[in-house]
Amino acid sequence: MYRIGMFSKLGRVTIKTLRHYDEEGLLAPTYVDEENGYRYYTTDQLFRLNKIVALRQMGFSIPEIGDIVDGRNVSAILEMRKAELAAELEHAEDRLFRLENYMLEQKEGYCMQYQAVIKEIPACTVFAAEYVLPSYSSLMQVMPALGEKVSKANPGIQCVKPDYCFNVYLDGEYKERDVHVEICQAVTSRGKDGDGIVFKDLPAVTVASVLHKGDYATLGAAYAYAMQWVEQNGYRITGPVRESYIDGIWNKDSVSDWLTEIQVPVAKK
Repeated sequence: MYRIGMFSKLGRVTIKTLRHYDEEGLLAPTYVDEENGYRYYTTDQLFRLNKIVALRQMGFSIPEIGDIVDGRNVSAILEMRKAELAAELEHAEDRLFRLENYMLEQKEGYCMQYQAVIKEIPACTVFAAEYVLPSYSSLMQVMPALGEKVSKANPGIQCVKPDYCFNVYLDGEYKERDVHVEICQAVTSRGKDGDGIVFKDLPAVTVASVLHKGDYATLGAAYAYAMQWVEQNGYRITGPVRESYIDGIWNKDSVSDWLTEIQVPVAKK
C-alpha cells in the first residue's frame, strides 16, 4: 500500500484532491491508521482514480462521476454529456465563423458602420393593420392615426414597455409607390378586431439584428448589410423581415438621431 503522498505522485493529483474525492465518496483510502491518521491506498485504486480524472477532464460533475464509476444510469449520463458537448461545439464553430468574417471585413477595410447580432424576440401580442401607401414617407402619418383608432375602440389598452412597433413589407419586390405594408404594435393584451385592425399572438423568433441610425431614406444600406451577413454566416431567412422603430420623429428633433432596427428571422442552415 502507498501513503497518500506517494499515491498522489503515482496518480498525478494533489493530496487536496484525493481528500476531496474521499469527502465526496468517490475514492476512499483502503486503510486509515487510527493512531496517526495516515491514509493508505492500493495500486488497484489507481485504475479508479484514472477513471475519475478522465471523467473530470470530459466535464462531468462530481455527482455524475459517482454514478458512472458505480454503474448507475451510465448510458443516460453519457448521452446527455455528449449532447451538451455537441451543442457547445456548434456554438463555438458559429462564433469562430463569425469572427473569421469579422477579421476579413477588417482586413479588407470594410466600413464597419453596421454590426449584426443574433437575438431572441420574445412572443408578443400585437394589433396589426395592412395598408397600401402611396410612398414610404406616408408611414409617419398613418402610424399615429392607427394608434389613435385602436385606443378609441379599446379604451385602456396599453403598449408594452419597452415599446415595440414594427412594419412588415408584403410586396414581393421593392416598390417606390403603392407600398403594401403591415403595421404592428405590441400591446399587453388583446382587444377587439374590426375596421381593418386585427389582434394576433406572435411566437418568439430568432433574428439577425442590425441597427441603423439616420434617415429612413438610407435604410437600404442596412438591409444590404443584413442580408449579406445572413448569407456569409451560415444562416437562412425563415420569415418576413421586421423594421422596428426605436427612436424617430416622435422623440428626436434631428433626423440623424432616428434609430431603426432591421430584424431578419433566421435559423442555421
